[in-house]
Amino acid sequence: MAIVDVTVIPIGTPTPSVSEYVAEMQKVLETYKRDGKIDFMLTPMNTIIEGELPVLFEVIQAIHEVPFSKGIQRVATNIRIDDRRDKKRRMADKIASVQEKMK
Repeated sequence: MAIVDVTVIPIGTPTPSVSEYVAEMQKVLETYKRDGKIDFMLTPMNTIIEGELPVLFEVIQAIHEVPFSKGIQRVATNIRIDDRRDKKRRMADKIASVQEKMK
C-alpha cells in the first residue's frame, strides 16, 4: 500500500478561489472510496490518498482531469509518493506512531 500527497492546481481560473474544483475532485475520490479502492484525507493545502499504487495513478489521473472538464485549459499537478514495501502502513498508523512518541 502506498500513500500519495497530491495537489491539483487549475491555472487561469476566473477567480482566485479554487474550492469549486476541489469539491469536484473530492466527489471523484468519494466514488473510489465507496468502491473500496482508496482512503483519503482532505487537508487545507492538498489531499492525501492511500491505496495500491496502480489504483493511485488511476485516481490521480481522474482528479487531474476534473478542472479540464470544467473548462480550464491548463492544470499543474504535484505528486509525492510514499511507497513503503517492508510493512503495510496506513495514514492513521503513521500519525499514531508520531503521537505515541510525543507522550
